[in-house]
Amino acid sequence: MPAILRTEDLSYTYGAGTPYEMRALDTVNLEIERGETLGIIGHTGSGKSTLIQHLNGLLKPTAGRVLLDGTDIWQEPSKISKVRFRVGLVFQYPEYQLFEETVEKDIAFGPRNMGLGEDECAERVRGALHFVGLDENILGSSPFELSGGQKRRVAIAGVIAMEPDVLILDEPTAGLDPRGRDEVIGHVLEYRATRGATVVFVMHSMETIARSVDRIVVMERANIILSGTPREIFSNAIRLHAAGLSTPQVTQVFARLRGRGVDIDSSVFTVEQALAAVLAKKGGGTVA
Repeated sequence: MPAILRTEDLSYTYGAGTPYEMRALDTVNLEIERGETLGIIGHTGSGKSTLIQHLNGLLKPTAGRVLLDGTDIWQEPSKISKVRFRVGLVFQYPEYQLFEETVEKDIAFGPRNMGLGEDECAERVRGALHFVGLDENILGSSPFELSGGQKRRVAIAGVIAMEPDVLILDEPTAGLDPRGRDEVIGHVLEYRATRGATVVFVMHSMETIARSVDRIVVMERANIILSGTPREIFSNAIRLHAAGLSTPQVTQVFARLRGRGVDIDSSVFTVEQALAAVLAKKGGGTVA
């Protein structure tokens, strides 16, 4: 099955031709498969946010192309808004983007711009609320009266209401407590499972991304340096450290145990896998 999104030699330079010129992306080639959950990690300034802003046309490449279902998204610049309906982007701290008088109006903003009728918009709003775990009794409330976690969910619902084929989230759990973090990730993954959508996470939390995605790409100095499953990526601790990144804490603990002579599977990157490894060790079994 062909990739839903693909970049070909994608490059972008901020401030081109000025003393402040900076190469943010340098011939990046990336394929995002239909229905997969992809994680993008990298040190601050590695190019992560610049990359995802190209995937729905918020930025136009200096060179190279972005293809959606095999078609260059800038082939017809006047239709770039249709790309943004299909590839939804949720910025870091999206609650700061809330602006309407009521929750209902805020969530319905995207569907109305798509030209949908009021009945369809109302259905989209209710469906989006379900996916982010909010009750319909808040629809008439001002979004600015909600708690921080509720604001985050309303902002995400506003993108989900457009029913994008690809949902991209930049640090969606920043500033949330562990419970709020798990709830937000769970709701996004429910949307993916129910709609068959593709999800892209940009995160700094190695623990969260390790248990949330099918594949991880690592960025450094404006390009992709590694791509693979969480196990493959986090097994390459030396390369990650060289890029200014770390492995999940539980992986570090098990590596130290292994280094001290404990005969235990150290290729774990989630608490659940760690528990299974300990139980297997206790029972004399092995972990697949």
